[in-house]
Amino acid sequence: MSKGASNKKELPPKQRDELLAALQARFDANKARHPGLVWAKVQARLEARPDKLWSLAEMERTGGEPDVVAQDKKSGEFVFMDCSAQSPKGRVSFCYDRAALDSRKEHKPKNCVLDAAADMGVAVLTEEEYFALQQLGEFDTKSSSWLRTPPEIRELGGAIYGDRRYNRVFIGHNGAESYYSGRGFRGSLKV
Repeated sequence: MSKGASNKKELPPKQRDELLAALQARFDANKARHPGLVWAKVQARLEARPDKLWSLAEMERTGGEPDVVAQDKKSGEFVFMDCSAQSPKGRVSFCYDRAALDSRKEHKPKNCVLDAAADMGVAVLTEEEYFALQQLGEFDTKSSSWLRTPPEIRELGGAIYGDRRYNRVFIGHNGAESYYSGRGFRGSLKV
């Protein structure tokens, strides 16, 4: 995160409890996303990491509907991803990165994907993560989501995004400085 480590971000107790209740309800309602995982273990890890709860609250606040989608076999960390049906509404109309934002002379978007993700404490999904998410449901059927762009594409001025159309997942490209009201980004967070 761009803020110093001494600036711990923690939720007030009421907001923390409300977030945990919302996350548990979503976890219980979507068992197919995380077969074999137990909420009590997820909650114990969350309660031990208030900074991660703050990031999940930001994912929730911006419309991401975060849910557990995996557990890292080596570290034991639970992987949360934005599971909203469409790209999170609170994160649309952003260009890809700071260089793209700075290059726009007029009609600048309000922010860029990489800065917003860093401020939230989350990672932008990679192509591989996006394909894995799409195995768990049908996402971005009416929207699209910017994805972490490989350096060789970004160096040429481009950035990639994903969406689902015609029962298939597509990866597309645009200039990194472009932005659209129907394109946001999806984040992931390991806890």
